[in-house]
Amino acid sequence: MPELPEITAYLEGLERTVVGHPLEAVRVRSPSLLRTWDPPLSAVHGRVLEGVERLGKRIVWRLEDDLFLVIHLMITGRLRWTRRGVAIPARRGHAAFDFPHGTLLLTEESSHKRASLHVLRGREELRALDPGGLEVMDASLEEFRDAITRENRTLKRALTDPRILSGIGNAHSDEILLHARLSPLQRTGNLSAEEIERLFEVTRRSLAEWVERLRDEFGDRFPERITAFHPAMAAHGKYGEPCPVCGSPIQRIRYADRETNYCARCQTGGQVLADRGLSRLLGDDWPRTLEELEELKER
Repeated sequence: MPELPEITAYLEGLERTVVGHPLEAVRVRSPSLLRTWDPPLSAVHGRVLEGVERLGKRIVWRLEDDLFLVIHLMITGRLRWTRRGVAIPARRGHAAFDFPHGTLLLTEESSHKRASLHVLRGREELRALDPGGLEVMDASLEEFRDAITRENRTLKRALTDPRILSGIGNAHSDEILLHARLSPLQRTGNLSAEEIERLFEVTRRSLAEWVERLRDEFGDRFPERITAFHPAMAAHGKYGEPCPVCGSPIQRIRYADRETNYCARCQTGGQVLADRGLSRLLGDDWPRTLEELEELKER
């Protein structure tokens, strides 16, 4: 799922490419995409796109006449700038946004259609979509502390809950926790003052570094092939690969269709956290340390 750095890359690409131009038409292929009916989608046709902004993990288009288009790409949604009037791909295509000088395609690289599009009128309707999470890049340490300790959650849950923090998801939470040297399962109620300050500083630094990395990567081009897995990531999507900090193999906790990646040596004192599926299978044989895990692999 695109998170704060990836959404920022999309916003900057949209600012360079389509802001200031009229949105001639929106063609929708997937009925599940459009989640509102009043105002109708046709209300945005011909309106100039005045600006773009981020609302959590959503992309907001601000158009003339106090109209807003809100796009949530979910896990595998993608935007691609291409030639004007191009056909919407039959299998993965959701919609096409036609401008005088080109077309923006919205696709979803999954058989599960989760992406959404809202047409809204006025800031009040837009605010109703805001889950209310804290904008970490604009927050003080005290505001950050209050947000993550309001409820006693695991750190992984606290970082990715949009009602607590805005714009952070599965991928960047793994990166943040690795560099903050904190377990994804540590409870926020057990954090020391030093750990909270370290987490705050690492969160802001990591997000800022990824924004700059993507700016350098895409340059003046419209960003393409944005995914939840980037080769430069240190933990996320790196299961079995060496941790760039200590060299130990990156571990994982799998749940549903997602996984959390972490380094046992850097984050959990060498303890291997129970993976739901494998721990059920192995029972008492589940390895508790990296050494026991290596012994299991050698059997």
